[in-house]
Amino acid sequence: MLDHIGIRCADFARSLGFFQQALAPLGISVVMQVSAAQTGDHDHAGFGRDGKPDFWIGNAPGAHGGVHVAFAAGSRAEVDAFHQAALAAGGRDNGAPGIREHYHPHYYGAFVLDPDGNNIEVVCHRPG
Repeated sequence: MLDHIGIRCADFARSLGFFQQALAPLGISVVMQVSAAQTGDHDHAGFGRDGKPDFWIGNAPGAHGGVHVAFAAGSRAEVDAFHQAALAAGGRDNGAPGIREHYHPHYYGAFVLDPDGNNIEVVCHRPG
């Protein structure tokens, strides 16, 4: 059901250090970082195990609601259908369906802001 979740932080460096130290006893560490230049938005760090980032932090204060939730899709067609349905339901576009190579070559996602401004994503990791 869920693919990953993210929260925003006011001080990225401080939060990065906090979560690195706090999550280390659980075997959770930074497995991916993406810069504002890559995302066209803000800096982000993904924490997880075995190379899969499940928990993200980002320095996006005031950009949108405080939570980012990504649901897993079984196909790119499901991502497209989500995006269309969410817009029809009153959501606001926050990233049309497409490849996000800065995460990995097959990362196909779409983003919508819900009525409260939370960033809701659906992502498919499968090729084609």
